[in-house]
Order: sequence, then C-alpha cells, then structure tokens
Amino acid sequence: MKVFSIARLLSGGCKCSGDLSFVRKLSVQQKWTVDSSSITEHQRKLRARGLPKQRPIDGVENIICVASGKGGVGKSTTTANLALAMSAVDPKLDIGILDADIYGPSIPKLMNLSGEPELSLDQKMIPLVNYGIKCMSMGFLVGDEAIVWRGLMVMSALEKLLRQVSWSPLDILLVDMPPGTGDVQLSIAQNLPVTGAVLVTTPQDIALMDVRRAESLFSRMQVPVLGLVENMSVYFCPTCGHSHHVFGHQGALRLAKELNVDILGEVPLYADICEMSDAGMPIVAALPDSPQAGVFKSIAVKILKKIALLPS
Repeated sequence: MKVFSIARLLSGGCKCSGDLSFVRKLSVQQKWTVDSSSITEHQRKLRARGLPKQRPIDGVENIICVASGKGGVGKSTTTANLALAMSAVDPKLDIGILDADIYGPSIPKLMNLSGEPELSLDQKMIPLVNYGIKCMSMGFLVGDEAIVWRGLMVMSALEKLLRQVSWSPLDILLVDMPPGTGDVQLSIAQNLPVTGAVLVTTPQDIALMDVRRAESLFSRMQVPVLGLVENMSVYFCPTCGHSHHVFGHQGALRLAKELNVDILGEVPLYADICEMSDAGMPIVAALPDSPQAGVFKSIAVKILKKIALLPS
C-alpha cells in the first residue's frame, strides 16, 4: 500500500538529498555587484506582472476560508462543526476541510483521524474521511512532532496540500486558516479563487482587534467576507440558567456594524462543545439534535444562502 511521505512532500518526488551546501560555497566564491538602476527595472517588471493568476483546485466548486487573525478563539472547532452542519442541512453536498495551520494542526484531533494518506493512481494524496467529511492536514504526515520550518518550506507544503490531493468531487472546501495575516493567508487569497471568508471571534476587544486585521486582508484581496461568528458569546449556568458574559458583551455586533458585515451567529460557551471536540466528536456529530448543534446548523444555512447569492 502506497503512502505519502513527508520527504516526498518537500522534494516533489526528487530522489536527490536536497543538499544546499553548494549554495553557501557559491555565495562565498562569487562577488556580486548591485546596480540600483537594475533593481528599479526589476521592480517595475514585477509590478507589471500584477497579482498571481488564480487557479482553481481540481474538482472543488467553492473555497471558504475560516479565519480569525489570532489563535484561541475556537476557529478550528467552528470549522469542524460548520463542515458537519453543512453536510447535515444538505446531505447532497460533498464537504471537505483543509487544515492550513502547518505549525499547529488541529483537525486530526477534532475529526478523530490519524495515519498517512494513501496515494491515488494519479499519485495524489487521498483525503482521510470521518463523519462523511474529507480532511487533509499536515498532522497526518508528521503526527505530534514539531514542525520547525522556514517560510519557503511551509509554502511548498501548503501548495502540495492544496494541489496534490484528490479532493474531487467537492462542493465546498473549508480552509481552517492559521493565526495571523502572513504568507499562508496571502498566498491562499492570491492564488485561489476563494468564494468567501468566515471570521471567527470572541466578544473581547483583544480578539476583535485581530479579526479587524483579518477582514482588512481579505478586503484588500477582494475576497468577500460572508460574516462574523461570535464564539463563546455567553455562558449559561447549568444549575440556575443565569447568563454571564465572560468575555464581554456584543463585541462582534459592534465590529460587524463598523465593517458593514453580517453576524452569522453567536455560539454560547458550552462545556460539552469542548469535551466532545477533545474526544474527536464535534458536537454536531455527537449530539446532532442538541441546541448547541442547532446553532452551527443555523450558521451553516446562512453561509450556504450567501454562497448561492454570490456572482458566479
């Protein structure tokens, strides 16, 4: 049985060791002269090229980025539950998740998946599947080992997770974006025909500040922001039912008005959402008829309606 190795991911199938020592020797032996006029001309040519040409992923109809601009707001949990909710509200849809967080992949744990993907006849990785959702993550290739890579290696790996995976057929690919607004976010927005972005935040100002930056990035890249999801919006005491706004109140609503985007939904702080996620059973799969699952299904319906209204 063929499996996809991490060495192949980075080498592209090349059998050489990739020794770059000759580059260091060359840089010492060669003397380089810098001509300011040539640099200016080079910059002019680069600007003339414009942005990279966007190429779709084979067999993928819609790409939705789920982003937050920061970690710790429940973005990956939201991504997993939204994928399951979309599949629940419209079983005819083929849904997939790409874990684009190379350094801190969470989807294998959330979706209870492990092991290296097999290869198809055309030498593409076959996504791992659970709960009917196709998933791909760097976590399948490296397990729990730390990934200590520089930017170019990360971008090479991301390109292969996008292009060298047998996604087809897929109606919606949810991309679980890493924190920040760096190389990964920019490359995905520039190189892929992204249908839209869903921004996840908590009500507190420190989270809203980073979501504002994420919205700015997508706006610059002309990616439609489908709306905000306010996670951990309120806590209900299981004994008396009293509500308490642990992380603030209506922060996402204020930001949505400022950015002129919609609130897709508010997800309360429920202990069982966390417990089920840690057990590899997202709440929509574990308790499909619960109020908690109903929140994610409501958000999924709104996203699907927005996708249908976007120009093709």
